[in-house]
Amino acid sequence: MWELPKTIEKVLAMRIPIIGVIPLWDDKRDSLWMLPGYMDGIICAGGLPVMLPLSSDEAVIEQICQTVDGLLFTGGHDVSPGLYNEETSAVCGTVCKERDSMETMLFSTFVSSMNKPVLGICRGIQLINSLLGGTLYQDLPSQFSGRILIDHRQAPPYDAPSHSVIINRGSPLHSLIKSDRIEVNSSHHQAICELSPELECMAIAEDGLIEAVYMLDRRFVWAVQWHPELILYDENSHMLFDAFVSACL
Repeated sequence: MWELPKTIEKVLAMRIPIIGVIPLWDDKRDSLWMLPGYMDGIICAGGLPVMLPLSSDEAVIEQICQTVDGLLFTGGHDVSPGLYNEETSAVCGTVCKERDSMETMLFSTFVSSMNKPVLGICRGIQLINSLLGGTLYQDLPSQFSGRILIDHRQAPPYDAPSHSVIINRGSPLHSLIKSDRIEVNSSHHQAICELSPELECMAIAEDGLIEAVYMLDRRFVWAVQWHPELILYDENSHMLFDAFVSACL
């Protein structure tokens, strides 16, 4: 009986998960763009990143969900307060309705219906919490008063840690990193206010702000408020991308 050569068997056995990456939107240039760290983090973890189109076409959304093995919900514009049933206040920043619409459709199909893996970063954690019934601070400086003063919108360089987060023991993040506390960077003016009942907190900042969550009863839905894509020299960032890409196999 004819058999495949061992070298070809190895190649065919290699499984490279395809990760759909939500595009960033430039209002001034009317264009899509991407930070290389999102792509590099996935590549270093053994995945194949693909920047997605910005579309709310049902056929396009369905094709994306059938094609990719995981989705990375990136940072960017503020989440529309309408997603968590609030009026837009004067302190809310610029929103991108196209992203809100596309990501809502993707999350519903990809996670709720297909139970495929998702990682959210910055806006990503805010969006996931909003879609699952939680709320946001539309502007931290004017609406949030923490136990201690932390500047969550650090000045450059953005690849330098700016504050600590405390990781909850027993959480999947603690099992991954095996540490009670890590240093992270921070560049956001919105954050989780009321946590969705479908999410569990994995880490908080020293001022009490929620910094990492995961979704119960799902294959892999994790999200963090900091920016691991900007600190890829950090081992914790690599472990986070590794865990995500591995879940997509």
